[in-house]
Amino acid sequence: MGKSPTAPKATSATESPGNRFYRTVWRWHFYAGLFVIPFMLILAATGIIYLFKPQLDAMMYHNLVVVQPNGTALAFTEQVERAQAAFPTATVTQITPNIAPDRSTEVLLTTADERNLMVFVNPYTGQVLGQRDEDHNLQAIARKIHGDLLIGQTGDYLVELAACWGLVLLITGLYLWWPRHRFAVLGTLIPRLWSSNQRIFWRDLHAVPGFYGLLLIGFLILTGLPWTGFWGDTFAQVWGRFPAQMWDEIPESTVLTGSLNQRGQVVPWAVEQFPMPQSHLSGANHAGHDHGSSAATNEAAPAPQVNLDFVIALAQAKGAPPGFSVTLPEGKTGVYTVSAFPNDPTQEVTMHIDQYSGEVLADVRWND
Repeated sequence: MGKSPTAPKATSATESPGNRFYRTVWRWHFYAGLFVIPFMLILAATGIIYLFKPQLDAMMYHNLVVVQPNGTALAFTEQVERAQAAFPTATVTQITPNIAPDRSTEVLLTTADERNLMVFVNPYTGQVLGQRDEDHNLQAIARKIHGDLLIGQTGDYLVELAACWGLVLLITGLYLWWPRHRFAVLGTLIPRLWSSNQRIFWRDLHAVPGFYGLLLIGFLILTGLPWTGFWGDTFAQVWGRFPAQMWDEIPESTVLTGSLNQRGQVVPWAVEQFPMPQSHLSGANHAGHDHGSSAATNEAAPAPQVNLDFVIALAQAKGAPPGFSVTLPEGKTGVYTVSAFPNDPTQEVTMHIDQYSGEVLADVRWND
């Protein structure tokens, strides 16, 4: 006798709610994986490249970043002038003092055709060792892919969406990993790789390591979301404000500190939503120092300005860690911005300095 054509329907109808829910979660997990995995592979590859940027720079640009220590270093103002002389039509926007005696000083310039060039200067001889296009090198491209897939804001939102679906993948995976009947170490905490049953072998190979990696992957996703376009901006606007005591008698600007990151990562994410302070024009007569760079602005300042060497010495005296950069002022009310975000986040610094008086207008550290 043939099987009744209604048998499958009867089986489906008698399936328990628990089994139906399990199969639903399994489908969500499967489809989330199809969407998320390509993005995760891209983010992992580009993230590794950017993570090892210092090591890759030293290897790929050894002739530019490594120098032979030789006596006393030149003043930073003179080093900047040497870089400017090599590119007379470009504008100096930033300087990174050499992080060690055997490293070069890095001077960032913007050319007339809006290219960003990093010029490497021997701090002892003033020799320009060469330049690197900051928009078209391995690390810059990897960072761009990591952030927006090279397609702008749409790519940024796609990465953010994939990260959120990554959380769905983790939650559904945790549910599927949890024993449905009774707990057993084998298959739950130890994969049964010796099993001759291929289904059990592949299930355990996926589920058990996935459980151990859940906290790490979840941590990476949750700490990465603050850098995204929608979620990150919203989060930063909620809490990203200077403490009130930092603003006593300090002119506020409508420009946000995050604008400095248009040429690459200059300031930490945590301060991107802070408004930039402004230099006191009334304090211009108190300076008495010559300006150390021809880069500062489109307009001539109304009075002598603080020397670039003074700013760097002040940053060092205030405990800025090696590797900090100094972004030069833009316009008459612009400020020097000293910033550093080393591997140890407790050493992060963002400091705004009046270009006339040398007064520290804002100094944001880990505790802030």
